[in-house]
Amino acid sequence: MNDHKANIDPSEQQKFDSIAATWWDPDGESRPLHDLNPARLAYIGERVKLQGARAVDVGCGGGILSEALAAEGAEVTGIDIASKALSVARLHLHESGQQVDYQQTTAEEWAQQHPASAGVVTCMEMLEHVPDPASVVAACATMLADGGHLFMSTLNRNLLSFAVAIVGGEHIARVVPKGTHQYDRFIRPSELCEWLRAAGMQPMDISGIHYNPLERTARVGGNVHVNYLVHATKPEK
Repeated sequence: MNDHKANIDPSEQQKFDSIAATWWDPDGESRPLHDLNPARLAYIGERVKLQGARAVDVGCGGGILSEALAAEGAEVTGIDIASKALSVARLHLHESGQQVDYQQTTAEEWAQQHPASAGVVTCMEMLEHVPDPASVVAACATMLADGGHLFMSTLNRNLLSFAVAIVGGEHIARVVPKGTHQYDRFIRPSELCEWLRAAGMQPMDISGIHYNPLERTARVGGNVHVNYLVHATKPEK
């Protein structure tokens, strides 16, 4: 990873490496990812055919979404900069029997090396952890072939999202470790759509995703005040 180091936050890399060992524990520190995954997967599956699709999961971590995409028949590459998380992801393949190609790299480097190579790109809960999220958006667009689909999720930036994600999620309910989020890195939907359009993408849908940590359920729809999903396409030329 010689290029694009400016868009890596070493403290974020260390943060996710530190929880790598518990990534696949549904009751551990990654519990919300396990609970949210079915809703995210359904959102993707309703909008694109995954069987036979070439997919790249950007910021794949321990591989929860990557494996789910593979189980739906996609040919999946998972990329991340956190080496320990990737080691856990590779080990879990022996247990699950899924096939995912995990690579330690940045989104920018992968896009540079593999332009227009994917039909589907996912990037979930990753944009708010990098110094330059617009650069990641542009890289995801570069990875996509014309007609490809991009799916992203992140956190809106407002007082409610601060209260729910940081005060509630980290300090009261404690469903994620303290320090997981930095409020100033939360992203408004208008900002994300601006970056998408600048990268030549066409936003198709923005939907809220609502998580109930007590019931451990997630649903898509309604307001986008806290956590939200975006679907965008790369127009045919």
